[in-house]
Amino acid sequence: MNTNRHVPWLYLQDIATEADTSKGSIHYHYDSKDQLFVAFLDELYERFTDRVNSHDGDTPREQLEALLQVLLTTDADSSLRAFRTAMLELTAQAPYNSTLQERLTDFDEFLIEQLREILASGVDTGEFDDNINPVHDAEYLATTITGAHTRHVAINPSSDQLYDTMTRYIERQLLADEQAEVAQ
Repeated sequence: MNTNRHVPWLYLQDIATEADTSKGSIHYHYDSKDQLFVAFLDELYERFTDRVNSHDGDTPREQLEALLQVLLTTDADSSLRAFRTAMLELTAQAPYNSTLQERLTDFDEFLIEQLREILASGVDTGEFDDNINPVHDAEYLATTITGAHTRHVAINPSSDQLYDTMTRYIERQLLADEQAEVAQ
């Protein structure tokens, strides 16, 4: 693995602090920068999946709204902005690093599957329009969420604004007609 920027080294002190150890100890436990890099990605993946799995809701619509709340709002938690910044830096390196690209594909596939399951369930219950395609719409939502993360890191629009925009999209494009009328 040969990256132009060794992102984990940017965060080595943060990693050491969180692990309650020194940077020297971290170097001792990993034979190479590449091994630390993979461990760093694995830790980010675990945090991401924990956050995504933390959404609640009794109905598919509530589950989707809660998931978007978890994924799109960060104003109250500065560590989430740092997480998104790290992910953006890693994403920029992915075209040059197959291991990184594989790990980021895991993030993407996990998110798309979570969204697909919610959308399919919503179609089955009649909460979402039966003309939507859960596979394609999950892909679209994941792409939009990723773009929202990039915008948030790059130009820092309000995460509440991003969440509101996504919620309006869902109401107009995904909800069954009677559900959309109730939402308005």
